[in-house]
Amino acid sequence: MSVVASVPGMASRRSVLTLLGAPALLGLHGLARAGAQIEEPLADAVRNALSAAISSGEPPEPVFADTESRLRYLHWKVEMNTRLVGRNADLKTLQHRDEFLQTLWYDCQRARLDVALVLGLIQVESNFRQFAVSSAGARGYMQVMPFWARSIGDGDANTLFRMKLNLRFGCVILRHYLNLERDDPFMALGRYNGSRGKKTYPDAVQGARRRWEFSA
Repeated sequence: MSVVASVPGMASRRSVLTLLGAPALLGLHGLARAGAQIEEPLADAVRNALSAAISSGEPPEPVFADTESRLRYLHWKVEMNTRLVGRNADLKTLQHRDEFLQTLWYDCQRARLDVALVLGLIQVESNFRQFAVSSAGARGYMQVMPFWARSIGDGDANTLFRMKLNLRFGCVILRHYLNLERDDPFMALGRYNGSRGKKTYPDAVQGARRRWEFSA
């Protein structure tokens, strides 16, 4: 993935993020059927790095090195906004979609993630439902398991329903799994879903990812 813009504080957080050492569909009542991420022991350095990445107070405001990069971002946001229209009631207003996309783009750049891949993951995990809950208890857009709030957050799993915090957690966790798997998306996505080594979930996310690819 090529990063097209710089993000405030990205350089200062890069060392922190470097340390981070069947598909979910919605039921009738917003219940997502996500797999269960496995809670694994974390080394203190990794736990501290993850916690620092989550707790950063940096606002998701992109800063661009040149006009071309800024225009590419704006074109991307307009296109993604169009694709999201009518997908569900949780992103029904232009303001909500704009905030969602800006936050997601920022956190993907910050964590060195392909934004199309993360959009595909969100589609598979929650179908863009902010308050989706899986049978395993995973929450929100990116179906974050409650143990992450205890392990690297403030301990309150209800905060995982907050849009900005949920996207931050999800991106940081996915980067952590990619680091563990040496940037192998197949294995990292399996860890994210709790089905490491099985192809159903990674294939579903990669299939959804193609729907969110963008070329200016």
